Amino acid sequence: MSRTRSFKIIQLAAIFVGLFALTNCGDEADPAGPEDIVVNDDYYEFQDFIMADYDIPGVISLPDETANIGASTRPEVKHEESFKWEINAGQKFQMHIEDFGILDDLVKEKKKELADQKFFKIKYLIDETDLIVYERTLMVSGSKYAAPEVGIEHKSYHVYGQKTINKIIYGLSSAEEGCDKHIVELMAKSIKSFKEFKRKG
Repeated sequence: MSRTRSFKIIQLAAIFVGLFALTNCGDEADPAGPEDIVVNDDYYEFQDFIMADYDIPGVISLPDETANIGASTRPEVKHEESFKWEINAGQKFQMHIEDFGILDDLVKEKKKELADQKFFKIKYLIDETDLIVYERTLMVSGSKYAAPEVGIEHKSYHVYGQKTINKIIYGLSSAEEGCDKHIVELMAKSIKSFKEFKRKG
């Protein structure tokens, strides 16, 4: 076999290998990255929900029935305690709101609480003054602080934020057990939207 022919065969083989690698990478690529949370101003699949009937002079944008999370046309609000509310926009979306009066360092205190716990690894996906989104991983057996019965890694996603309405500080959060990443992303957008409700006229 001539040198020129051998060189051409090697070139062709390199091209095929390169094309194969590019094809495989294209299949696995995630342009947003596996850990990215996007909280923008696009509220296309949301509806404004006025909280005035539930003793909060505010309005919050919640996912509507087009958001593909099983959201209902009318969110349900539970207000059994004076300073606590639970909003359900479908089975998967459950948000808690709590009136903290004039306490204005809720997110800072939440981060201290997370730093003090020993059984979960915390990774912040959004870390702002008034909003945090974090991934919580239960430590597997063999880890220094893992409980003896823990044998598998378990991840959940959580959000916690604070907003001021009429000089009252409200804490807004996902349920304690957390939820999947897509839901927590929607919750973060809802928290960002929470503001004072001003009646027209």
